[in-house]
Amino acid sequence: MAGITPLSTGVIERIMRGEEVDKPILQILGTKKITGGETDRLRLLISDGKYINSYSMLATQLNHLHAEGKLAEYTIVQVDKYITSVVNAKDAGKRVLIILELSVLNPGAEVGRKIGTPVSYTEDAAAQSNKASSSSSTAPKPNAPANSFKNDTKPSLYNNNNNSMLNQSLNSGLTHPISSLSPYQNKWVIKARVTAKGPMRTWSNAKGEGKLFSMDLMDESGEIRATAFREQAEKFYDLIEVDRVYFISKCQLKPANKQFTSLKNDYEMTLTGETMIQACEEDDSDIPEIKYDLVPISQVANLEPRTSIDTIGICKEVTELQTFTSRTTNKEFKKRELVLVDSSNAAVNLTLWGDEAVNFDGYVQPVILVKGARVTEFNGGKSISMGSGSVMKINPDIPEGHKLRGWFDNGGGEHISNMISTRTGGAGGGFSTEWLTFHEARIRNLGAGDKADYFQCKGIVHIVKSQNAFYKACPQQDCNKKVIDENNGHYRCERCNAVFPNFKYRLLINMSIGDWTSNRWVTCFSEVAEQMLKRSSQEIGELLENNPPEGEEVLSSINFTSYIFKLRSKMEMFGDMQRNKLTVQSVAPVDYKEYNKYLINNLKELTGINKN
Repeated sequence: MAGITPLSTGVIERIMRGEEVDKPILQILGTKKITGGETDRLRLLISDGKYINSYSMLATQLNHLHAEGKLAEYTIVQVDKYITSVVNAKDAGKRVLIILELSVLNPGAEVGRKIGTPVSYTEDAAAQSNKASSSSSTAPKPNAPANSFKNDTKPSLYNNNNNSMLNQSLNSGLTHPISSLSPYQNKWVIKARVTAKGPMRTWSNAKGEGKLFSMDLMDESGEIRATAFREQAEKFYDLIEVDRVYFISKCQLKPANKQFTSLKNDYEMTLTGETMIQACEEDDSDIPEIKYDLVPISQVANLEPRTSIDTIGICKEVTELQTFTSRTTNKEFKKRELVLVDSSNAAVNLTLWGDEAVNFDGYVQPVILVKGARVTEFNGGKSISMGSGSVMKINPDIPEGHKLRGWFDNGGGEHISNMISTRTGGAGGGFSTEWLTFHEARIRNLGAGDKADYFQCKGIVHIVKSQNAFYKACPQQDCNKKVIDENNGHYRCERCNAVFPNFKYRLLINMSIGDWTSNRWVTCFSEVAEQMLKRSSQEIGELLENNPPEGEEVLSSINFTSYIFKLRSKMEMFGDMQRNKLTVQSVAPVDYKEYNKYLINNLKELTGINKN
């Protein structure tokens, strides 16, 4: 038939013997849904014109092709990528074909018929060179795949009846792909790489209490979350190492709780008393390496809170270990803050928790690689924090790490201008917002809408108020809540539900600034005030509290100084009155070359002169 792509005749035999075949061309003779979980799985009946094989599965990411009607009966496809896995240790095992990528060459409606006279593939049929065997066609062997889906049921892929047989399958590498696991199969072995391992945690509820940890597993077909409780957590925690490959069997599968995992799998595993885990001591090149989707630190500012990211940076600074107690649970927490910098000329805070915080030694300024860190936000400043599924590597042996090391050792981190974690609000970084005068901002009624408006202007500082210019705040790095003095040497933070023996000073400075059109009162928080006053909040707070005249002198030192201000405008309620409030988001010295360009462009627009 003209236009119909020839099949790769006899190729199924080669695939089922474990041979790697480049882009075989096959015909689909039928599909069957295997329901269960949030996503159905599709089992295929395929033909190469000589043999038929029903032990073929479609990777779930290709299910849309079936939904779109592109895998109809008689369709001819090219299998661009596949894996096979032996899933039955008994009787030498049965090999399952998992199709990961394919291209449709001829639609089923165009082909309209079955190509050739294929027979069900068995080793006997292959040995007899495709000569029909009446005994094999009328009484198929128990482990032989059916030649159609009529009256078919989900196959029992494992017949292991004892641990010795399971051990044999572990050692011999007879494994099942993760993408084919479901609660309907209870005898399987997977070969997977650990991509993430959470800390050992304790839990307590009406059913009891104990310890648990979770880990994420990956092979070429997919990924899955596994969790161990109580005795299994104690038994396996020290055995599991991130980035190592293991044989794993006899876990319980259940529908995944999407509230706690973002992995693309309908199921998750629970380790049981029968679970067996054995490190893979042989070649593991068939299991993909962990992939990192590295985000430059400068882009963290543009990400939404709770976004999961991978990034890499030099640990430029390390804070002391902090310990605090939750008032609600009375549990003790430990944390440590790192400041990471990279060649995007940006810096961001990374929070470590628990043992990771206790054991970290960053005084040699190592390269830090994090996977699955969570973006957090406070007052517009973005930070990242390690979570239960996050992974941190110190001085990773990857090209990005070596490049970053060379950049930093040659002075690359000395002049970081973009402090992602110290911003105090909304409109991104730099001075990319619109230039306006105070008069123009008022005429446009900026800040009157549901959302805040942003603009920038060149202004001069007229007056800096010293009254109420500071407050005592929670000492935690990512919390700036005002503390309550309990008058016993301790300070309580209601946001953290914790009591501390110390506090930190935070600045909340009001100043009058003006341009050539008018004056406005604006508010500056600690980060901007520190930049303008060239002193720390702690130092200024102590001066204002203990030596007010000297503190006032520090504040007045910036009077009659010009800056480029980036401002946030928003209507807020003060008592019964609504008032437009301006907050300084960032500040920079005047770059007169750039500012003159702006003025010249303004003049050209006003006079109608062509900018070109």
